[in-house]
Amino acid sequence: MNNYVEQFNESLNNTKLIPIVETQLEESMRYSLSAGGKRIRPVLLLMTLSMLKTDINKGMETAKALEMIHTYSLIHDDLPAMDDDDYRRGKKTNHKLFGEATAILAGDALLTKAFELISKDKELASEEKVKLIRLLSEAAGHQGMVGGQILDMDSENKDISLDTLRKIHRYKTGALIRFSVVAACTIAKVNSKTFLLLDSFSQELGLIFQIKDDLLDIEGDFDKIGKAVGSDETNNKSTYISILGTTNTKIALEQHVNQALYLLEQLGKDYNTEELKSLTKLFANREK
Repeated sequence: MNNYVEQFNESLNNTKLIPIVETQLEESMRYSLSAGGKRIRPVLLLMTLSMLKTDINKGMETAKALEMIHTYSLIHDDLPAMDDDDYRRGKKTNHKLFGEATAILAGDALLTKAFELISKDKELASEEKVKLIRLLSEAAGHQGMVGGQILDMDSENKDISLDTLRKIHRYKTGALIRFSVVAACTIAKVNSKTFLLLDSFSQELGLIFQIKDDLLDIEGDFDKIGKAVGSDETNNKSTYISILGTTNTKIALEQHVNQALYLLEQLGKDYNTEELKSLTKLFANREK
């Protein structure tokens, strides 16, 4: 995974995604985009491309666009009107350094910059760009991440069912993780069987990531996860733990891991899935 992160960060740093700082807006954009993080979504996209025997450079611009969308969502999530967080990845949140107005605009700018990147990608044909832009728009918008965020906010201070919670996570967290895999399938032009298996795998991966997030919120360490723990309980948010309890949440996590690994096995011997299997286990066992 570190190899993919290094390649992605090198490409990100060597590309003039955002012009040399001329206003506080560009500085604010760069601050959050370069604040570190695991780069899980772009790595998942590149790793899936590699597994599908496709040059990862064909997906590099899409990977950057995806990370910009993710970064914008974090900037906005941290705002006082949303989660009101002071720290992200162990550093002060964007609005704490640059003010709320600039943070909002930085998020807006990163969102729109993402689609500009894909539209200018010289590695892809026009029809591929259009399809990727459509898929990313759906994953990031009201049918995906943003829709999940409002469902999450509407569910605060309420008792909700496990099905409702899964729906929230499928949109809020899972949509961009799913896009990582589906985008790679689109670029690699896989057959329908491979697409369906990897699409199902990506949805399991999204649930694994969020369930582990819920566990880290009560068992995590600020020095490792880079943000306050216990915020879900403080904000009266329903989580897997509040609905199932800690023990059953860990059982559910293991079940989704097993299902994700099973789906990868169904791809057969034509594909080397060891990297994706390792990434799945990393999602489940991470400490941050």
